[in-house]
Amino acid sequence: MFEGKKVRIRALEKTDIDEIMRWVNDPEVIDNLLMRYPVSRYQEEKWIERTLDESNIRHKAFALETKEGVYLGGIGLHAINWENRNAEVGIVIGKKEHWNKGYGTDAMMTMLNFAFNRINLHRVYLRVYDFNLRGIKSYERCGFKKEGVLREDLYAHGKYHDTIIMGILKNEFKKSPNDQ
Repeated sequence: MFEGKKVRIRALEKTDIDEIMRWVNDPEVIDNLLMRYPVSRYQEEKWIERTLDESNIRHKAFALETKEGVYLGGIGLHAINWENRNAEVGIVIGKKEHWNKGYGTDAMMTMLNFAFNRINLHRVYLRVYDFNLRGIKSYERCGFKKEGVLREDLYAHGKYHDTIIMGILKNEFKKSPNDQ
């Protein structure tokens, strides 16, 4: 378990399934995720089982909660490349009533601190859709820089959208977004 100023990142538990199922099929929540199709409880349980498999060293997913223990969503490192010391980060705040309160930025800073200072990654990157302005602003506050664009990579909302690739290097990371 590791803590930020507002959040706690802890091990994902099978018992988190009820909380996850409350938002995993909410179109507004998953609009910014790589998910496009409805997910059954069975599928989500299988995903949790695969995630909890200790032999899976390329993907590490965690539960995200307030310091008071209120479940918020998830965060994780994916496609971990141990040889080149990089990984893709993903985050979701599933409870919409907790959006725009700084939890996502604090969670990302906490995850970056873990990635760079605990497991010694060199680079962390992410994909974000061009219409996710709230996410882009948060990632920039954390120190991510735009690295590239996958032009018209996603069809959503009746038109094609770009996928923006953003990344941050260990030597660019500062522990507080106020230090940027």
